[in-house]
Amino acid sequence: MTRKKILIAEDEMVLRFLLTETLEDEGFDIDEAEDGRIAMDSLRYGEYDLIILDYMMPEATGIEVCRWLRGEGGANADKPVILLTAKAEGKDREAAMQAGVSMFVSKPFSPVELTEIVRKLTESRPS
Repeated sequence: MTRKKILIAEDEMVLRFLLTETLEDEGFDIDEAEDGRIAMDSLRYGEYDLIILDYMMPEATGIEVCRWLRGEGGANADKPVILLTAKAEGKDREAAMQAGVSMFVSKPFSPVELTEIVRKLTESRPS
C-alpha cells in the first residue's frame, strides 16, 4: 500500500512542525509550505492526496490558494482541502465553502482530532 501524501501550508513554524511530526508518525508523507505562494508552487508541480491550508498566510491566504487550486484544473484540483483557522465566523466559513474547502477546522484543535479528519478524508478516496 502506498503512503498517502499531504501538503501542509502553515506559516507558523511550530504548528507546521507539530502537524508534520504527528502525521508522519501516522504513516503519511508530508511536504511543507510556509506561505501561500510556496503552497501554489507545490500544488502545481506535486501530487497530493490531501491539502491542509492555514487561513491566514503571507503571499496568499488559504482561501485564495484553494480557489486557485479548484480553478486551475491540475492533478490536485479535486483533492480534499482542510482549512485551519482561528477565524471561525459564519462569513469566513461561507467564503471557505465557496472557495471549495472540504473541511473547516478551528484553532486551537487537537492533533488527534485532526488526524482522525485526515484519515477519514484520505481513506474515502482511492490513491
